[in-house]
Amino acid sequence: MKILGIETSCDDTGIALYDSDKGLLINKIYNQKKLHNIYGGIVPELASREHMKAIISLLKQTFRKKNMIEDINLIAYAAGPGLVGSLLVGATFACSLGLSLNIPVLPVNHMEAHLLSPMLEFKSIKFPFIALLVSGKHTQIIAAYELGKYEILGNCLDDAAGEAFDKTANLLGLSYPGGVQLSKLASQGIKDYFYFPRPMINHPGLNFSFSGLKTFTAQIINKCGQSIQEKANIARAFEDAVIDILLIKTKKALKEKKWKRLIIAGGVSANYLLRKKSEQMMEKYFNGKVFYSSVKFCTDNGAMIAYLGFLRYLEARDSQLEILVKPKWSISDL
Repeated sequence: MKILGIETSCDDTGIALYDSDKGLLINKIYNQKKLHNIYGGIVPELASREHMKAIISLLKQTFRKKNMIEDINLIAYAAGPGLVGSLLVGATFACSLGLSLNIPVLPVNHMEAHLLSPMLEFKSIKFPFIALLVSGKHTQIIAAYELGKYEILGNCLDDAAGEAFDKTANLLGLSYPGGVQLSKLASQGIKDYFYFPRPMINHPGLNFSFSGLKTFTAQIINKCGQSIQEKANIARAFEDAVIDILLIKTKKALKEKKWKRLIIAGGVSANYLLRKKSEQMMEKYFNGKVFYSSVKFCTDNGAMIAYLGFLRYLEARDSQLEILVKPKWSISDL
C-alpha cells in the first residue's frame, strides 16, 4: 500500500510517499524560512500563498523521479491544528487529487503525526508511553495509551517552548527561526555563569509557563548582553532553564504512570541538550528508553503525515472527500 502525505499546517510544505512494505520512499520539503526571516516571524497570509506556489512543484518533483502517481492507494493530509489558510491549501489539494485519481483521502491530526513520527524509524515502540511534544506552538505532556487514545497531562499556559526559544533568540539579535541559532550560541556559553528561574517546577500539576522566563531573560539581556560572550552565557542559562523545566515535569509524569518509555517529538526535540539529558534521566531513574526522530523528521514533514495516514486507515478504513480543516484540533479530541 502506498500513501501520499501532504503537510501544510504552518510554513513548511511537505510531500512524502510511504510504502507499507518498503517504508519511506520519498520525502520532500519546501521551507519558507528566508521569507519569514524578513518579518521576524511567520506571516500567515504569506505562508498560505507560498504553499500554493510550492505544492504542485513538489508533487511534480516527487513523481518525475518515480512514476508512481497512479499506484497511490491513499492520500493523507494534515487537517489541523495549524494556520487556517495554510491548512486549506493542503486540504483542498489533497481532496482534489483524490477525486481526480478516484482514491480515498484521509484528514489526520498534525500533532498525533509528530507524536508517532519516531515509529517511522523505530518499529519496536509499543504503547503505552509518555510523550513530550515540544514545538513552536505546543508544549504538552501526553499519556499515549493506544493509537488514537491520548490524555493531555500537562499543557503550556502561555508561550510554548519553541516560541520562547525564537523570541529570546530575536532579543539576542539572532535570525528567525532562532531556536537552532540560540543553541549554537549557547554551546559557547559558560555553564552556571547565570542561573535563570524555573517557573512552575514546584507546582503540583504538569503544566508549563515560559513567559516569565522569557521576560527575566530580556531584562538580563538589557543589563548584560552586549558582548558575544555575554550573549552566549545568557543563551546557555536560558537553554539550561528550559530543558530543566521540560524534564522535571516529564519525570513527574513518568513516575505517576510508572511507565518506562518516553517519546520526545516536535521541532524542539532536535535540541541536542534535551536529547542528552532525557537519555540520562531515563537510564538513571527509570531503567527505561527514550525515543526521538532523526533531525530531518523533527520539524513539519509529509513523511509523518503519510505514516499516520497508513496507521489510521488500517484501523478504520475510513476516508472522505469533504475539505476538512480544524485549526485548533486537540490531540485529546481524537
